[in-house]
Amino acid sequence: MVVAMDLTPFLRHVLRCNALTSLDGFVPFLIGGRRVGWLGRETAAALSGAREIVRDGEAVALAPSARTAAQRTSSLAALTQRLVSAGLIPRLRGELYDVRAEPGGESLACIDRAAIPAFGIAAEGVHANGLVHRADGLFVWVGVRAADKTIAPGKLDSLIGGGIAAGETPQSTLLKEAWEEASLPPHLAAAARPVGQVRYRMPWAEPGQVQGMRRDTLHLFDLDLAEDVVPRPNDGEVAEFRLLPLEEVLRLVRETDAFKFNIPLVLIDLFLRRGLVSPSDAARQLHLALDGPCDATTERALP
Repeated sequence: MVVAMDLTPFLRHVLRCNALTSLDGFVPFLIGGRRVGWLGRETAAALSGAREIVRDGEAVALAPSARTAAQRTSSLAALTQRLVSAGLIPRLRGELYDVRAEPGGESLACIDRAAIPAFGIAAEGVHANGLVHRADGLFVWVGVRAADKTIAPGKLDSLIGGGIAAGETPQSTLLKEAWEEASLPPHLAAAARPVGQVRYRMPWAEPGQVQGMRRDTLHLFDLDLAEDVVPRPNDGEVAEFRLLPLEEVLRLVRETDAFKFNIPLVLIDLFLRRGLVSPSDAARQLHLALDGPCDATTERALP
């Protein structure tokens, strides 16, 4: 019989990903009268005077002359290049993400992935737990991030993970990332089961980048794999994969910071669903605090 441990020792990971508890110092960024992001003071100052934006009370808005999604995308590209020229964004990623006013809403425009934190725009991604059911218990595939990664080099990661690019869905992204990162063919990855979402909001600045925020939604999946299926690094983003007992993964999350900053949220959700941890009074109080005026919460990690 498994005795669930208290969730409290894990809450530091949730707090780290929900550290932006106040919007002081940020102004709303609008498209077509709808808030799509938040600009920090330095970003707003760098964009001041750009013909692509106008002031809208206390907010900054994309100029109404950009009426179509294509025109808005072009305006955002010009603003992004302005930030690059000012040295506030080190480089572009060459990958476009959708810009929406609410989750699941229409795409109002697209923007380069590198600019998302500077504009405080919400982004979405996928993460899949690779699970192997063996006679001696449940095991989890974890990736070791490549040493040359800009974010969290050498840290542990989920088996499959990646951002959802413009026009893609969680399912299509999962299939793409499964092959690119772990050499898993589509017929295997397609068996992944959607199990929930986690959301968070945190201050963010990569090296050489202006202070902004991440507003992320992670779509979570479980993927059961046979014992003879061994993931292999493919695109260089992962150095190696390791198969660990679930209890060891739990220990690493509880006692260390071995995983990339947001992966503990993915794993806490798994621990909750497997009955390995149980919500505590501290967790419930934190959930209420995060689910207030700020738009950051961790839905499945703090039920």
